[in-house]
Parts: sequence; C-alpha cells; structure tokens
Amino acid sequence: MKKILFIYNPNAGKGLLKPKLSDIVDLFVKSGCEVVIYPTQSYHDAYKKVKRYEEDYDIVVCSGGDGTLDEVVTGMMKRGGKTPVGYIPTGTTNDFANSLHIPKDLLSAADAAVNGKPFHCDIGQFNDDYFVYVAAFGLFTDVSYQTKQEMKNMLGHLAYVMEGAKRLFDIPSYHVRVEYDGNDIEDDFVFCSVTNSRSMGGFRNMFGHEVEFDDGEFEVTLVRSPKNLLEMQSIVTSLMSKEKNSDYIYNIKAREISFESLEEIPWTLDGEFGGEFDKVRIQNRQQELCIMVPEEKAYELIHHPYKESLKRGTLEELDEEEEKKF
Repeated sequence: MKKILFIYNPNAGKGLLKPKLSDIVDLFVKSGCEVVIYPTQSYHDAYKKVKRYEEDYDIVVCSGGDGTLDEVVTGMMKRGGKTPVGYIPTGTTNDFANSLHIPKDLLSAADAAVNGKPFHCDIGQFNDDYFVYVAAFGLFTDVSYQTKQEMKNMLGHLAYVMEGAKRLFDIPSYHVRVEYDGNDIEDDFVFCSVTNSRSMGGFRNMFGHEVEFDDGEFEVTLVRSPKNLLEMQSIVTSLMSKEKNSDYIYNIKAREISFESLEEIPWTLDGEFGGEFDKVRIQNRQQELCIMVPEEKAYELIHHPYKESLKRGTLEELDEEEEKKF
C-alpha cells in the first residue's frame, strides 16, 4: 500500500478543490493508498511541512497554484529528498501544469498524481533558494504576487490584466551584466525570464523557445530597454510574433547564468516574490525533480536523445540510471 501526504491550499483559485475533495481522497484510497491530509494554514506552510516531516511517504501530492507547488518542491529540495511529487492544479494560471500536460480536470489530475508515470525534470537553484519553472525580473513580473488573492478568485486572468495595466507607464529599467556558459552581455533591461516552461503568465512559447524539460538548460529571455515608443512597439511585436531574436530581445540557452546589477532588483520565483538582489547565480539542477505526469504524455516530455534511443529500440545502450526513468 502506497502512503501519500496530500497537501492542499484551501484558498487557491476559486475554491475549485473544496467540492471535489472527498472524491479525490476516495480516488486515492481506491488506488490502494493510505492518505495523510494536510490543509495549509498560512504562507510558506507547505514548504515547512515538506521540509520537516519525518514519516516515509511514497508520494507527496499537492494541490493549489504554482506558488503551492513551488513551496512543496523547495521543501523537498531542502530536505534532500527524492520522493515523487504529484500535482493537482487549482490556481489561476497553472503554467507548469499546462506545460507538463497535467489535466485541468481535478479527478484526472489526481489519478495522474498516484497512477501516472514519474518524470524527471530540471529544477532551478537561485542562490540558496529554488524555483520550479521560472525566475524573472522587470516588466509585469510582480503582477502575480501584487494581485490580491480575493481578486484572483473573483476575476481570474482579468485580475492580472487590471493589475498589469497600472504598470504600463511606470516601466523600471536595470543595468545588468549577464554571464552565461562562458559568454557575457551588459545592457539596460526591462525584463528577464529564466524558464523551463512552455507557458508563462498564461502565454505559450512567448518566453523561451524549443523548451525541453530535462535537458539541463534553461531558456533565457532578456528584453532591452526601449528608448522611445517606436522601439517599444517593435519589442511588443517581436514578443507577440514569438520571434526568437531581434535587435531588442536576446533569447539564449544556458546551464548556469549569473546577474550583477548596480542596484538590488526584485525577483519573482514561480509567481511569488523571491527577494531583492544585486548578485544572482542560477544553476540548472538537471532532472532532480521527480513529478508525476499522465502516463500517455510521459513519452513526449522526454528529452529527444532518449526519444531517439526508444525509437531505435536501443534503450539498453543507456546507462542503468537512465533506464530506471522509463
């Protein structure tokens, strides 16, 4: 019998979990699981619970928004555990869940959490902290954590639009030196994202191109500061058309990247405030997060060298540790 720790945020989204809670626990039990249920009581409660629990669990399932997932995964990394994480998304955007094809239907997501396939994906180390799918600074990146939960629950994505509109005429610019994998860039930037997701803020493939979740590299987008409205229009056009590079946008891939600025910059980690720093070092911790995904979607998430081995029927050529991931 599997033993599950089920952590959920009762305030996430529009209260979607509450009417389904009994059915989800029933699904867990019918799947042969013993369930320990823990509703979070405050900010960072999920992180504290995961970091400090002493029991042996086969899976830690969490339900909430991207922030709840971030807390659970950060707690897992801090404790040095390799326990698989299941995710039932009930937040407003659920970027990472959408990228991993975790179902929007709560019962289907619960089924994937306990009966799906483990997928080993990359995770980011941000100085001494961690993030699941995005670290960012600049234009609109504070919208998620500045928008009140009550407004998110009531208005959904419209709440983000309303909060973001307030910032259109107050665009901060930061002079930053960026070093990555032996290269460097120095310029004034209004936006930066270091991501391992195909969706950010509900927009697919706008920030990051050709994303592979387990290849050991992040997709980095840097947007230079526009000097006038014409340049601003060119930047918006490039982003909306998903243009990979332009005169104003750098799109790069990196295993390790550092930022040094003249002033402390407020960073966002997975949609939550991550602190203010003038020096940041981000490292890709390749395949260190084990997350449960729907079995039928697991194959297409695997990084292409492994896919090619599977297609050729040469999986035995992979080392023993890689074989375990299939």
